[in-house]
Amino acid sequence: MIPPMKRSPAKPRPMKQGMARALDLTRAGKLQEATAMILSLLRRPVGAADPTGAPALADGDVIDGVFTATPPPHAKPAATGTRGPRAPLAETLRKIAAGGMPARAPLTGVQVPVAAEAQFLSLSHSGPQGSRRYRLYLPANRPALPMPLIVMLHGCTQTPEDFALGTGMNALAEEFGCIIAYPEQASGANAQKCWNWFRPEDQGRDRGEPALIAGMTRDIQAAYPADPTRTYIAGLSAGGAAALIVAAAYPEVFAAAGTHSGLPAGGARDVTSAFAAMRSGTEAAPHKTALPVIAFHGLADATVHPSNGTASVAQAVAAMPGLRRSTRQETSAGGRSASVTAHARADGRTMAEHWQIDGAGHAWAGGQAGGSYTDPSGPDASRQMLRFFLQHRAG
Repeated sequence: MIPPMKRSPAKPRPMKQGMARALDLTRAGKLQEATAMILSLLRRPVGAADPTGAPALADGDVIDGVFTATPPPHAKPAATGTRGPRAPLAETLRKIAAGGMPARAPLTGVQVPVAAEAQFLSLSHSGPQGSRRYRLYLPANRPALPMPLIVMLHGCTQTPEDFALGTGMNALAEEFGCIIAYPEQASGANAQKCWNWFRPEDQGRDRGEPALIAGMTRDIQAAYPADPTRTYIAGLSAGGAAALIVAAAYPEVFAAAGTHSGLPAGGARDVTSAFAAMRSGTEAAPHKTALPVIAFHGLADATVHPSNGTASVAQAVAAMPGLRRSTRQETSAGGRSASVTAHARADGRTMAEHWQIDGAGHAWAGGQAGGSYTDPSGPDASRQMLRFFLQHRAG
Protein backbone atom coordinates (compact mmCIF):
# COMPACT_ATOMS: atom_id res chain seq x y z
CA MET A 1 0.00 0.00 0.00
CA ILE A 2 1.38 3.36 -0.96
CA PRO A 3 1.28 5.76 1.95
CA PRO A 4 -0.65 8.98 1.32
CA MET A 5 1.41 11.98 0.31
CA LYS A 6 2.04 14.48 3.03
CA ARG A 7 0.74 17.93 2.27
CA SER A 8 3.13 20.76 2.84
CA PRO A 9 1.84 23.34 5.27
CA ALA A 10 0.30 26.36 3.58
CA LYS A 11 2.72 29.21 3.14
CA PRO A 12 1.85 32.48 4.77
CA ARG A 13 0.49 35.20 2.48
CA PRO A 14 1.90 38.36 4.05
CA MET A 15 0.64 40.88 1.51
CA LYS A 16 -2.93 39.57 1.49
CA GLN A 17 -3.03 39.18 5.27
CA GLY A 18 -1.53 42.63 5.77
CA MET A 19 -3.96 44.29 3.38
CA ALA A 20 -6.89 42.55 5.08
CA ARG A 21 -5.68 43.89 8.42
CA ALA A 22 -5.26 47.38 6.94
CA LEU A 23 -8.81 47.29 5.60
CA ASP A 24 -10.14 46.25 9.00
CA LEU A 25 -8.33 49.24 10.50
CA THR A 26 -9.73 51.51 7.80
CA ARG A 27 -13.29 50.40 8.46
CA ALA A 28 -12.71 51.03 12.16
CA GLY A 29 -11.61 54.57 11.39
CA LYS A 30 -8.00 53.95 12.46
CA LEU A 31 -6.51 55.52 9.34
CA GLN A 32 -3.10 56.31 10.87
CA GLU A 33 -2.58 52.67 11.82
CA ALA A 34 -3.87 51.48 8.43
CA THR A 35 -1.48 53.84 6.65
CA ALA A 36 1.47 52.54 8.66
CA MET A 37 0.48 48.96 7.88
CA ILE A 38 0.28 49.55 4.11
CA LEU A 39 3.50 51.55 4.01
CA SER A 40 5.32 48.70 5.74
CA LEU A 41 3.94 46.27 3.14
CA LEU A 42 4.92 48.47 0.22
CA ARG A 43 8.47 48.97 1.50
CA ARG A 44 9.55 45.35 1.23
CA PRO A 45 12.81 44.86 -0.72
CA VAL A 46 12.79 45.08 -4.50
CA GLY A 47 12.29 41.63 -6.00
CA ALA A 48 10.92 40.12 -2.81
CA ALA A 49 8.41 37.42 -3.66
CA ASP A 50 4.80 37.84 -2.67
CA PRO A 51 2.85 34.55 -2.55
CA THR A 52 -0.25 36.41 -3.78
CA GLY A 53 1.46 37.09 -7.11
CA ALA A 54 1.45 40.87 -6.65
CA PRO A 55 4.57 42.63 -8.00
CA ALA A 56 7.09 43.86 -5.48
CA LEU A 57 7.28 47.59 -4.87
CA ALA A 58 10.31 49.61 -3.94
CA ASP A 59 10.75 52.34 -1.34
CA GLY A 60 10.78 54.81 -4.21
CA ASP A 61 7.11 54.06 -4.83
CA VAL A 62 6.21 55.70 -1.55
CA ILE A 63 7.26 59.30 -0.98
CA ASP A 64 6.29 60.97 2.29
CA GLY A 65 3.18 58.87 2.62
CA VAL A 66 2.07 59.50 -0.97
CA PHE A 67 1.46 56.39 -3.06
CA THR A 68 2.98 56.71 -6.54
CA ALA A 69 3.05 53.17 -7.87
CA THR A 70 3.28 52.74 -11.62
CA PRO A 71 -0.09 51.86 -13.27
CA PRO A 72 -0.44 48.33 -14.68
CA PRO A 73 0.29 47.78 -18.40
CA HIS A 74 -3.38 47.93 -19.39
CA ALA A 75 -3.88 51.37 -17.81
CA LYS A 76 -3.19 53.89 -20.53
CA PRO A 77 -1.59 57.08 -19.24
CA ALA A 78 -3.15 60.39 -20.20
CA ALA A 79 -1.77 61.51 -23.54
CA THR A 80 -2.47 65.15 -22.83
CA GLY A 81 -3.20 67.19 -19.75
CA THR A 82 -1.58 66.84 -16.35
CA ARG A 83 -2.83 64.70 -13.51
CA GLY A 84 -3.01 66.28 -10.12
CA PRO A 85 -0.71 65.23 -7.25
CA ARG A 86 -1.36 61.91 -5.58
CA ALA A 87 -3.40 62.12 -2.42
CA PRO A 88 -1.85 61.05 0.89
CA LEU A 89 -2.36 57.34 1.51
CA ALA A 90 -4.57 57.89 4.55
CA GLU A 91 -6.90 60.05 2.47
CA THR A 92 -6.98 57.43 -0.27
CA LEU A 93 -7.91 54.76 2.28
CA ARG A 94 -10.76 56.91 3.52
CA LYS A 95 -11.99 57.47 -0.04
CA ILE A 96 -11.90 53.75 -0.81
CA ALA A 97 -13.77 52.86 2.37
CA ALA A 98 -16.36 55.48 1.42
CA GLY A 99 -16.57 54.34 -2.18
CA GLY A 100 -15.25 57.26 -4.18
CA MET A 101 -14.89 60.92 -3.56
CA PRO A 102 -12.83 62.91 -1.05
CA ALA A 103 -14.33 63.95 2.25
CA ARG A 104 -16.09 67.26 2.56
CA ALA A 105 -19.07 68.54 4.43
CA PRO A 106 -22.28 68.18 2.41
CA LEU A 107 -23.89 71.39 1.20
CA THR A 108 -26.88 72.30 3.32
CA GLY A 109 -29.77 74.62 2.62
CA VAL A 110 -29.27 74.30 -1.13
CA GLN A 111 -31.83 76.34 -3.06
CA VAL A 112 -32.56 74.71 -6.42
CA PRO A 113 -34.18 77.01 -9.00
CA VAL A 114 -37.59 75.78 -10.11
CA ALA A 115 -39.29 77.27 -13.15
CA ALA A 116 -42.75 78.76 -12.81
CA GLU A 117 -45.40 76.03 -12.94
CA ALA A 118 -42.73 73.31 -12.73
CA GLN A 119 -42.61 70.89 -9.79
CA PHE A 120 -39.67 69.59 -7.75
CA LEU A 121 -41.26 66.80 -5.75
CA SER A 122 -39.95 64.98 -2.67
CA LEU A 123 -40.90 61.30 -2.96
CA SER A 124 -39.84 57.87 -1.75
CA HIS A 125 -39.68 54.34 -3.12
CA SER A 126 -39.99 51.10 -1.14
CA GLY A 127 -39.43 47.58 -2.40
CA PRO A 128 -37.97 44.20 -1.44
CA GLN A 129 -34.45 45.67 -1.46
CA GLY A 130 -35.31 48.55 0.86
CA SER A 131 -36.38 52.15 0.47
CA ARG A 132 -34.85 55.39 -0.77
CA ARG A 133 -36.01 58.96 -1.00
CA TYR A 134 -35.70 60.87 -4.24
CA ARG A 135 -36.46 64.22 -5.84
CA LEU A 136 -38.38 64.41 -9.10
CA TYR A 137 -38.37 67.40 -11.43
CA LEU A 138 -41.46 67.77 -13.63
CA PRO A 139 -40.87 70.61 -16.11
CA ALA A 140 -43.40 73.28 -16.97
CA ASN A 141 -42.39 72.87 -20.62
CA ARG A 142 -44.00 69.67 -21.91
CA PRO A 143 -43.86 69.84 -25.70
CA ALA A 144 -44.91 66.23 -26.12
CA LEU A 145 -46.06 63.44 -23.84
CA PRO A 146 -44.74 61.08 -22.67
CA MET A 147 -41.41 62.76 -21.85
CA PRO A 148 -37.87 61.36 -21.65
CA LEU A 149 -36.78 60.42 -18.11
CA ILE A 150 -33.19 60.80 -16.86
CA VAL A 151 -32.17 59.20 -13.54
CA MET A 152 -29.21 61.04 -11.97
CA LEU A 153 -27.04 59.31 -9.32
CA HIS A 154 -25.08 61.75 -7.17
CA GLY A 155 -21.51 61.29 -5.94
CA CYS A 156 -20.34 60.68 -2.40
CA THR A 157 -21.35 63.23 0.28
CA GLN A 158 -23.74 64.86 -2.18
CA THR A 159 -27.50 65.25 -1.94
CA PRO A 160 -30.09 65.27 -4.73
CA GLU A 161 -30.47 69.03 -4.32
CA ASP A 162 -26.71 69.63 -4.49
CA PHE A 163 -26.43 67.41 -7.57
CA ALA A 164 -29.40 69.05 -9.28
CA LEU A 165 -27.90 72.49 -8.70
CA GLY A 166 -24.37 71.51 -9.73
CA THR A 167 -25.31 69.71 -12.95
CA GLY A 168 -27.91 72.26 -14.05
CA MET A 169 -30.09 69.41 -15.29
CA ASN A 170 -33.37 71.05 -14.26
CA ALA A 171 -32.79 73.98 -16.61
CA LEU A 172 -32.07 71.54 -19.43
CA ALA A 173 -35.23 69.65 -18.52
CA GLU A 174 -37.17 72.80 -19.29
CA GLU A 175 -35.32 73.30 -22.56
CA PHE A 176 -35.74 69.72 -23.79
CA GLY A 177 -38.98 68.74 -22.05
CA CYS A 178 -37.59 65.97 -19.80
CA ILE A 179 -38.33 64.53 -16.37
CA ILE A 180 -35.32 64.28 -14.05
CA ALA A 181 -35.11 61.91 -11.06
CA TYR A 182 -32.46 62.24 -8.33
CA PRO A 183 -32.32 59.17 -6.04
CA GLU A 184 -30.76 59.79 -2.63
CA GLN A 185 -28.35 57.31 -1.11
CA ALA A 186 -29.09 56.66 2.56
CA SER A 187 -26.33 57.30 5.10
CA GLY A 188 -27.27 53.98 6.67
CA ALA A 189 -26.28 52.23 3.43
CA ASN A 190 -22.98 54.08 3.18
CA ALA A 191 -21.56 56.49 5.75
CA GLN A 192 -20.43 58.93 3.04
CA LYS A 193 -23.67 58.46 1.04
CA CYS A 194 -21.80 56.76 -1.81
CA TRP A 195 -23.54 54.25 -4.04
CA ASN A 196 -21.92 50.90 -3.31
CA TRP A 197 -20.50 50.27 -6.78
CA PHE A 198 -17.76 47.87 -5.57
CA ARG A 199 -19.87 45.32 -3.67
CA PRO A 200 -20.96 42.12 -5.46
CA GLU A 201 -24.39 42.29 -3.80
CA ASP A 202 -24.92 45.68 -5.48
CA GLN A 203 -23.74 44.70 -8.95
CA GLY A 204 -26.43 42.46 -10.41
CA ARG A 205 -30.01 42.14 -11.43
CA ASP A 206 -32.80 41.54 -8.91
CA ARG A 207 -30.71 42.39 -5.87
CA GLY A 208 -29.26 45.30 -3.94
CA GLU A 209 -29.10 48.86 -5.17
CA PRO A 210 -29.55 48.07 -8.90
CA ALA A 211 -32.92 46.45 -8.19
CA LEU A 212 -33.88 49.31 -5.89
CA ILE A 213 -33.07 51.98 -8.50
CA ALA A 214 -34.76 50.03 -11.29
CA GLY A 215 -37.85 49.64 -9.10
CA MET A 216 -37.89 53.36 -8.39
CA THR A 217 -37.61 54.07 -12.11
CA ARG A 218 -40.55 51.79 -12.91
CA ASP A 219 -42.61 53.56 -10.23
CA ILE A 220 -41.94 56.89 -11.95
CA GLN A 221 -42.79 55.48 -15.37
CA ALA A 222 -46.12 54.22 -14.01
CA ALA A 223 -47.14 57.34 -12.08
CA TYR A 224 -45.89 60.18 -14.30
CA PRO A 225 -45.81 60.95 -18.04
CA ALA A 226 -42.39 59.32 -18.54
CA ASP A 227 -41.58 57.52 -21.78
CA PRO A 228 -40.45 53.94 -20.97
CA THR A 229 -38.61 53.76 -24.30
CA ARG A 230 -36.63 56.94 -23.56
CA THR A 231 -35.38 56.38 -20.03
CA TYR A 232 -31.70 56.98 -19.24
CA ILE A 233 -29.33 56.94 -16.27
CA ALA A 234 -26.18 58.91 -15.44
CA GLY A 235 -23.97 59.62 -12.46
CA LEU A 236 -20.81 61.14 -11.02
CA SER A 237 -17.89 59.15 -9.57
CA ALA A 238 -19.40 56.39 -7.40
CA GLY A 239 -22.73 57.37 -8.97
CA GLY A 240 -21.22 57.04 -12.44
CA ALA A 241 -19.98 53.53 -11.70
CA ALA A 242 -23.38 52.62 -10.26
CA ALA A 243 -25.17 54.06 -13.31
CA LEU A 244 -23.32 51.68 -15.63
CA ILE A 245 -24.03 48.74 -13.32
CA VAL A 246 -27.77 49.51 -13.17
CA ALA A 247 -28.10 50.09 -16.93
CA ALA A 248 -26.23 46.87 -17.74
CA ALA A 249 -28.42 44.90 -15.31
CA TYR A 250 -31.67 46.36 -16.70
CA PRO A 251 -31.26 46.95 -20.46
CA GLU A 252 -35.04 46.82 -20.94
CA VAL A 253 -35.45 49.80 -18.58
CA PHE A 254 -32.59 52.08 -19.63
CA ALA A 255 -31.92 52.99 -23.26
CA ALA A 256 -28.47 54.51 -22.57
CA ALA A 257 -26.12 55.42 -19.72
CA GLY A 258 -23.71 58.22 -18.88
CA THR A 259 -20.78 58.26 -16.48
CA HIS A 260 -18.62 61.14 -15.31
CA SER A 261 -15.36 60.46 -13.45
CA GLY A 262 -16.58 56.92 -12.81
CA LEU A 263 -15.46 53.34 -13.35
CA PRO A 264 -16.63 50.48 -15.59
CA ALA A 265 -19.36 48.13 -14.42
CA GLY A 266 -17.83 45.26 -12.47
CA GLY A 267 -14.42 46.95 -12.31
CA ALA A 268 -14.08 46.05 -8.62
CA ARG A 269 -15.47 43.29 -6.42
CA ASP A 270 -14.36 44.44 -2.97
CA VAL A 271 -12.57 47.28 -1.21
CA THR A 272 -9.12 45.97 -2.16
CA SER A 273 -9.87 45.85 -5.89
CA ALA A 274 -11.64 49.20 -5.64
CA PHE A 275 -8.41 50.64 -4.23
CA ALA A 276 -6.48 49.34 -7.24
CA ALA A 277 -9.09 50.43 -9.78
CA MET A 278 -9.30 53.98 -8.51
CA ARG A 279 -5.54 54.39 -8.23
CA SER A 280 -4.37 52.71 -11.42
CA GLY A 281 -7.36 51.77 -13.56
CA THR A 282 -9.10 48.49 -14.23
CA GLU A 283 -10.54 46.31 -16.96
CA ALA A 284 -14.03 44.86 -17.06
CA ALA A 285 -15.95 42.29 -19.07
CA PRO A 286 -18.00 43.52 -22.03
CA HIS A 287 -21.67 44.22 -21.44
CA LYS A 288 -23.90 41.25 -22.22
CA THR A 289 -26.18 43.35 -24.42
CA ALA A 290 -25.74 46.50 -26.48
CA LEU A 291 -25.69 49.51 -24.14
CA PRO A 292 -25.01 53.00 -25.54
CA VAL A 293 -22.57 54.75 -23.19
CA ILE A 294 -21.16 58.27 -22.96
CA ALA A 295 -18.22 58.82 -20.58
CA PHE A 296 -16.52 62.00 -19.37
CA HIS A 297 -13.23 62.04 -17.49
CA GLY A 298 -10.75 64.76 -16.58
CA LEU A 299 -7.16 63.92 -17.43
CA ALA A 300 -6.01 65.57 -14.19
CA ASP A 301 -8.33 63.47 -12.02
CA ALA A 302 -6.29 62.35 -9.00
CA THR A 303 -9.22 60.53 -7.35
CA VAL A 304 -10.31 58.10 -10.09
CA HIS A 305 -7.65 57.26 -12.69
CA PRO A 306 -8.62 58.60 -16.16
CA SER A 307 -8.09 55.18 -17.75
CA ASN A 308 -11.36 54.15 -16.12
CA GLY A 309 -13.18 56.31 -18.64
CA THR A 310 -11.42 54.42 -21.42
CA ALA A 311 -12.40 51.10 -19.83
CA SER A 312 -16.04 52.19 -19.45
CA VAL A 313 -16.32 52.91 -23.16
CA ALA A 314 -14.32 49.80 -24.14
CA GLN A 315 -16.71 47.44 -22.34
CA ALA A 316 -19.63 49.04 -24.19
CA VAL A 317 -17.96 48.97 -27.62
CA ALA A 318 -16.93 45.33 -27.18
CA ALA A 319 -20.62 44.35 -27.10
CA MET A 320 -21.38 46.32 -30.29
CA PRO A 321 -19.02 45.12 -33.06
CA GLY A 322 -18.76 46.89 -36.39
CA LEU A 323 -18.86 50.48 -35.13
CA ARG A 324 -16.86 53.17 -36.91
CA ARG A 325 -14.42 55.14 -34.74
CA SER A 326 -13.68 58.85 -35.16
CA THR A 327 -11.96 61.50 -33.04
CA ARG A 328 -12.40 65.24 -32.88
CA GLN A 329 -11.23 68.11 -30.68
CA GLU A 330 -13.57 70.40 -28.76
CA THR A 331 -12.86 73.63 -26.85
CA SER A 332 -15.39 75.00 -24.38
CA ALA A 333 -16.24 78.67 -23.89
CA GLY A 334 -14.40 78.42 -20.59
CA GLY A 335 -11.19 77.38 -22.34
CA ARG A 336 -11.19 73.65 -21.60
CA SER A 337 -10.08 71.47 -24.51
CA ALA A 338 -11.22 67.89 -24.89
CA SER A 339 -10.57 64.96 -27.16
CA VAL A 340 -13.83 63.29 -28.16
CA THR A 341 -13.81 59.73 -29.52
CA ALA A 342 -17.08 58.55 -31.04
CA HIS A 343 -18.12 55.04 -32.09
CA ALA A 344 -21.01 55.14 -34.56
CA ARG A 345 -23.14 52.78 -36.59
CA ALA A 346 -23.28 52.92 -40.37
CA ASP A 347 -26.45 55.03 -40.16
CA GLY A 348 -24.57 57.68 -38.16
CA ARG A 349 -26.07 56.99 -34.73
CA THR A 350 -23.40 57.30 -32.04
CA MET A 351 -23.38 54.26 -29.76
CA ALA A 352 -20.44 55.22 -27.53
CA GLU A 353 -18.65 58.46 -26.84
CA HIS A 354 -15.58 59.25 -24.73
CA TRP A 355 -14.71 62.80 -23.62
CA GLN A 356 -11.15 63.21 -22.25
CA ILE A 357 -10.83 66.70 -20.79
CA ASP A 358 -7.43 68.36 -20.56
CA GLY A 359 -6.50 69.73 -17.14
CA ALA A 360 -9.81 68.78 -15.52
CA GLY A 361 -9.98 67.09 -12.14
CA HIS A 362 -12.62 65.08 -10.29
CA ALA A 363 -15.62 67.29 -11.00
CA TRP A 364 -18.67 67.59 -13.26
CA ALA A 365 -17.57 69.41 -16.41
CA GLY A 366 -19.55 72.54 -17.18
CA GLY A 367 -21.30 72.36 -13.83
CA GLN A 368 -22.71 75.26 -11.88
CA ALA A 369 -20.45 76.93 -9.31
CA GLY A 370 -23.08 76.66 -6.56
CA GLY A 371 -22.89 72.87 -6.46
CA SER A 372 -20.11 70.65 -5.11
CA TYR A 373 -17.60 68.86 -7.34
CA THR A 374 -18.22 71.03 -10.39
CA ASP A 375 -15.91 72.56 -12.99
CA PRO A 376 -17.67 75.52 -14.64
CA SER A 377 -14.90 75.76 -17.26
CA GLY A 378 -16.66 73.08 -19.26
CA PRO A 379 -17.34 71.38 -21.56
CA ASP A 380 -21.05 71.10 -20.75
CA ALA A 381 -21.34 67.42 -19.77
CA SER A 382 -25.06 67.70 -18.93
CA ARG A 383 -26.01 69.08 -22.33
CA GLN A 384 -23.80 66.60 -24.18
CA MET A 385 -25.27 63.69 -22.23
CA LEU A 386 -28.80 64.77 -23.12
CA ARG A 387 -27.84 65.11 -26.78
CA PHE A 388 -26.37 61.60 -26.71
CA PHE A 389 -29.29 60.08 -24.81
CA LEU A 390 -32.02 61.43 -27.07
CA GLN A 391 -30.60 59.50 -30.03
CA HIS A 392 -31.61 56.23 -28.37
CA ARG A 393 -34.77 54.33 -27.54
CA ALA A 394 -35.17 51.05 -25.70
CA GLY A 395 -36.54 48.03 -27.49
